[in-house]
Amino acid sequence: MKKLKRREFLKKGSTATLLGGSALLLGCQSTEETNQAPAVHTRKTYQWKMVTTWPPHFPVMGEGADLMAEWIDEMSEGRLKIQVYGGGELVPPLEVFDAVSGGVAEMGHGVGYYWAGKVPAAQFFAAVPFGMNAQQMNAWLYSGGGVQLWEDVYAPFNLVPIPAGNTGVQMGGWFNREINTTEDLKGLKMRIPGLGAKVIAKAGGSPILTAGGEIYTNLDRGVIDATEWVGPYHDYLMEFHKIAKYYYYPGWHETGPVLELTINKAQWERLPKDLQAIVRTAAARANVWMLSEFEAKNHTYLQKIMAEDDVEVRKFPDEILTALKGYAQEVIEEVTAKDPQSKKVYESFDKFRRNVTRWAEISEKVYYSLMEV
Repeated sequence: MKKLKRREFLKKGSTATLLGGSALLLGCQSTEETNQAPAVHTRKTYQWKMVTTWPPHFPVMGEGADLMAEWIDEMSEGRLKIQVYGGGELVPPLEVFDAVSGGVAEMGHGVGYYWAGKVPAAQFFAAVPFGMNAQQMNAWLYSGGGVQLWEDVYAPFNLVPIPAGNTGVQMGGWFNREINTTEDLKGLKMRIPGLGAKVIAKAGGSPILTAGGEIYTNLDRGVIDATEWVGPYHDYLMEFHKIAKYYYYPGWHETGPVLELTINKAQWERLPKDLQAIVRTAAARANVWMLSEFEAKNHTYLQKIMAEDDVEVRKFPDEILTALKGYAQEVIEEVTAKDPQSKKVYESFDKFRRNVTRWAEISEKVYYSLMEV
């Protein structure tokens, strides 16, 4: 296998393989005869722009955005064409929300916790520390009322949100020093976004938010002492193993982070219903494809990282995880106390989490204990 260098990873990405099989179909119509006249589709075409928080063609996340554009073009027979722009090509990575809200671009792809300063409730649709995994997040969003709440939160910003990707449970991050006790977190400069950042601050650290393309340089130059990113596949290609010694797990801060497709609401409402359905279908397909890519590749690249002589893969001590979980609850209580919208969203999230965890206790948790490596 040809080794993909970090620069190629950031600038060029890798060639994605289209997801085989049939796409998830939404709103299928009955084949039985009805009295309704067949739908009439005009040949009007739409040229849209999608801006992303990822470097151009970034493996998995950026590729997923590219694939959504291809699938929409294919399913619409060219009626809806989307030009994808990586972070910085049209707008800075962390300005995607404002760009789509203001109509600079019709669509955006990113993660809700990047806009937490503007919309506190947005981060609950992305990642909650010690929260739900990917399949549980999907269950809450698609079947537990989460999407409806999400649409209500984004509506005042002229945006329509749609789930469009998930990384699965992440790693805890790369550290240039050992983390043995809570004292080791004090003064720690760590790149980490969202609610997880507030938890690190509670622990005495200094959270820093930067776009993905800036992390390596900041860690290498000592601007930060530690960073979380995604998981073994991405982290290996980012070459963090060359500049940090300790690789900790689990990713308590992002247990099933959701990537979002945001659409300018005014433009969305101008689309014919069939094109809206096509966009939703492409986003659902991307949601499955991205999670599958990470699951398929992470185990392979974990072995590569473990084979590196200068890297130690470690589990966070139980003392650390217990302390972080306590800080996480404090953070959530503070955020929800200040923002009624966040309170409403979190109450829905937490109720679903508690119920689905009871099921997981007697299903997957028991089964995992029986699995053999």
